[in-house]
Amino acid sequence: MAIQKTEKIWYNGKLIPWDDATIHVMSHVIHYGSSVFEGIRCYDPPAGPAIFRAQEHIQRLLDSAKVYRMDVPFNRDELVKAMLETVGHNGVWPCYVRPIIFRGYGDAGVSALTNPIEIYIVNYPWGKYLGHESDACDVCISSWTRLAPNTLPAMAKAGANYMNSQLIKMEALANGYVEGIALDVNGFVSEGSGENLFVVHRDRLITAPLGNSVLPGITRDSILQIARDMNIPIVEQMIPREMLYIADEAFFTGTAAEVTPIRTVDKIKVGKGMVGPITKALQKEFYAIVRGEKTDRYGWLTPVPVRAKQPVTV
Repeated sequence: MAIQKTEKIWYNGKLIPWDDATIHVMSHVIHYGSSVFEGIRCYDPPAGPAIFRAQEHIQRLLDSAKVYRMDVPFNRDELVKAMLETVGHNGVWPCYVRPIIFRGYGDAGVSALTNPIEIYIVNYPWGKYLGHESDACDVCISSWTRLAPNTLPAMAKAGANYMNSQLIKMEALANGYVEGIALDVNGFVSEGSGENLFVVHRDRLITAPLGNSVLPGITRDSILQIARDMNIPIVEQMIPREMLYIADEAFFTGTAAEVTPIRTVDKIKVGKGMVGPITKALQKEFYAIVRGEKTDRYGWLTPVPVRAKQPVTV
């Protein structure tokens, strides 16, 4: 579905018209993939629109920039304020928020340490990524391996990393699946093309550690926190491929995927091939918090100062 444009985009400290947010074809990012970014959801609870874990997302953005030696002229609080300003001005929510930092037009060399650092923040309507929350999805193990240590930093959310993700996703779609799961360089389960992965086996919630080329997901962290409070046993361990076939339950987490159950892996049913009780309980609690049906006891929602809401078609 085509992106539905909004009125303004935040650019290097000011709001500019959507159509003015352009870059030169010789910008470094186009040729070398030198960008870091975030994907963040703004929800619409009864108390008013609120951005989910705004501070944590922006901190990860700045951490990613630091790994790639990008000197960002704004701090975390300033960028959080910029997100709130953008969403509030455009009056569009619920929505997806995309802050991106990249190397712009200047030197043509690979390093381009002197190229200007450009920062944009965009928000636009976006619905479910992997289907309705009550649906479980069919996935496959990808033939493409996740990034190996000392190749590209898996802990940084960088644009270049997502070329790997595109291969995983396109292969899955071409073969009739909704998503692919990548293994790491040693053959252990890593993550989806854009999601972290959990399995449930014998009443334990299991997820791969960051050392398995796993992005430190904000939604992943949120589900771990909810699971601890629900007294669900948690294990962070390397996951053999076959664990996906014998698991009782499995699900993805991520900003786009939120909490998405997995029905089959390589056409083998996960458990009974339906949403399991632990997945359902975690999913229900997560949505209750972000939608304002329960108290935001973790302080995850940052309210957006608003003007009149604009019509949204999702």
